[in-house]
Amino acid sequence: MKVKRLILGLGTNLGDKKKNLEKALELLSRKLGKIQKISSVYKSPAMDFDGNDFWNITVEIETNLSAQEVLEITQQIEKLCGRKNKSIDQAYQNRKMDIDILYFDKQVINNKNLQIPHPQIQKRNFVLYPLKEIYPDFFHPVLKKNHQELVSLSPDKNKPEIIDITLNIQTQIPYNFIAIEGNIGAGKTTFTKQFAKDFNSKLVLERFEENAFLPKFYQDPKRYAFPLEMSFLADRYQQLSDDLAQFDLFKTSVISDYYVFKSLIFSKVTLSDEEYALYKKIFNFMYKDIPKPDLYIYLYQNVERLLQNIKKRGRSYEQSIKADYLEQIHEGYMNFIKTQKDLNILILDISHIDFVKEPKYYEKMLDAIFKHQTTKNKMEILKIEE
Repeated sequence: MKVKRLILGLGTNLGDKKKNLEKALELLSRKLGKIQKISSVYKSPAMDFDGNDFWNITVEIETNLSAQEVLEITQQIEKLCGRKNKSIDQAYQNRKMDIDILYFDKQVINNKNLQIPHPQIQKRNFVLYPLKEIYPDFFHPVLKKNHQELVSLSPDKNKPEIIDITLNIQTQIPYNFIAIEGNIGAGKTTFTKQFAKDFNSKLVLERFEENAFLPKFYQDPKRYAFPLEMSFLADRYQQLSDDLAQFDLFKTSVISDYYVFKSLIFSKVTLSDEEYALYKKIFNFMYKDIPKPDLYIYLYQNVERLLQNIKKRGRSYEQSIKADYLEQIHEGYMNFIKTQKDLNILILDISHIDFVKEPKYYEKMLDAIFKHQTTKNKMEILKIEE
């Protein structure tokens, strides 16, 4: 699909306005496309109602999405930034975030729920001033005038002033390699996929569904535990060796939904002492060549939630999994984490949220990851609250 030039207007007049704009820009960058230009921040009085002063900016984004998709995503971002439902939050009220589609290339769109160019551009100086700053000669496709001309003809007598402020936005992951772990049914693969997509990262997923021993193991654990763990070890080693060695010019980082140490955690639970001793020797020989992740994330969910998730996703061979087995796996992860002195570890307790149904919780998880990076803690536990 052709890349389009999307120009948006952002405004906020509630709460921490700098943080509101930074959060919106981060979300726009992840969900719409690469940010090309950002205007200065302009302060202006509320228009047509008695309210706080607004901070406004204009931003240009390159996007592959359609105008309708952009509209839906910007409305979602407004909510994630704290805006109330638009059925309640009418046009002229204080708000944490307002995002308007100003231009979409030079297209003219007149739908019931979407008009492009925005029909109020020529009447609002808080839109025209930042537009004039970064696009003085851009011609309005309907009015056939550039922004300098539109400013001179504007009926709005307010003159927005530039605020001396720099917006800091997080558009890239501050790590080269992130491993995301968790118990069976914790949601690690779902989270990893979305995380990698949002930050243009190389995605490495465990190929467990291709393992022929897995269904047999759940039916007869004693008989198939050793071949299952050996096959997993070989596959994980091969996959991580290949994927971490291959540099991708178009990806900024690698995000995996497992780390090779998972092999020791599960095998400790499933194998006999003699089998585990042999397995560990083989593991230690192979492991020395695998790089450690810059950040190791463990997603914690309590056993009750895990069992609900396992039942919901409906894999037939998993339905016989018992609570005590999940408890043993969790204890294995905790024992592993306690012994790691040089591994950067973040434990996210997500037992009380559903980040799939509620995007705001997914955003809270990302916020926790970036906050952890700034604190430089080697091991941290954070609970994601409702």
